[in-house]
Amino acid sequence: QVQLVESGGGLVQPGGSLRLSCAASQSIFSIYVMGWYRQAPGKQRELVAHITTGGNTNYVDSVKGRFTISRDNAKNTLYLQMNSLKPEDTAVYYCNTAPIRSSRVNWGPGTQVTVSS
Repeated sequence: QVQLVESGGGLVQPGGSLRLSCAASQSIFSIYVMGWYRQAPGKQRELVAHITTGGNTNYVDSVKGRFTISRDNAKNTLYLQMNSLKPEDTAVYYCNTAPIRSSRVNWGPGTQVTVSS
C-alpha cells in the first residue's frame, strides 16, 4: 500500500503563489496517472490537474493557465505550482492516482490552501 503526504499549503493573498508537494512512499509515477484533487467544505471533491505516465498534463478550466502539475520520478514527488491564486481556490488539496485506486494507494492528510486578503 502506497502512502502519500502532501505539504506546502498555507495562507496567501489573492494573486499570490504557492507550490504544493506530494511525497510517495514508493515509486509509482511511472505506472499511474497522478492528479491533484481539492475539496472545500460542503463541496464535492474535484480533480483539478493530472499528469500521465508520458508527461502530458490536463487541467480543469477553472485553473488552466494558472496551475502547473509536474513530477520528479527520482524523488517520488509530485508538485503543483499555483499562481494568480483566487479566493475560490481555497480548499484542502490532495494528491492521488487518477482514477482512484483505493486498494493500492492511500489518501494522505491533504494540505490546506487558504486564499484571503
